[in-house]
Amino acid sequence: MVGLRVLTCGFAAAALSVAGCSATGTTGTTPSGRQATTSNPAPGSPSTASPADLARKQASAAYVGMWRDVAEAAKTSDWRSPILSRHATGDALSVISRSMYADHRNGLVAKGAPKTYPKAISADPSAGPTTVMISDCGDSTNWLKYRKDTGELADDTPGGRRAITAEVKKAAGGWKVARFAVEAVGSC
Repeated sequence: MVGLRVLTCGFAAAALSVAGCSATGTTGTTPSGRQATTSNPAPGSPSTASPADLARKQASAAYVGMWRDVAEAAKTSDWRSPILSRHATGDALSVISRSMYADHRNGLVAKGAPKTYPKAISADPSAGPTTVMISDCGDSTNWLKYRKDTGELADDTPGGRRAITAEVKKAAGGWKVARFAVEAVGSC
């Protein structure tokens, strides 16, 4: 099956943390009694976010997008689906396509979707990141393989929670997952 249980590429990661964002505004009255409105960005908002914080947020979105695209294409095991390259490139795209092609040849499709819980653990270089490392404990419990012709469950081994590490690169057109490693069920 294409999913958290099959797709792997090896590499290592370093640790940092993720920052969120929000915005706040205030309204008051001027001495003349007129209404005055000011907008003050909250810490971590896009206007005050560091380049590393913004990169972490965008890379995490690309990572989640990759798994959403994979789950969508896996419904028919379409290894040529153009959506696969929206958030994946290089080794990651190659592994996804090859795994999906194998499922296609074996008459398998996937139903459901993985759950992801990404954390950006590093952004390098910090002044203008081009690489972000993601750590995840993805859950494939409700994302299983079925036989295309009969609709029967093809693998009675349930999915589960697996440690995933991904390298997300800044590319023309945005951030894309370049490589990822998926560990065994129960690894997180």
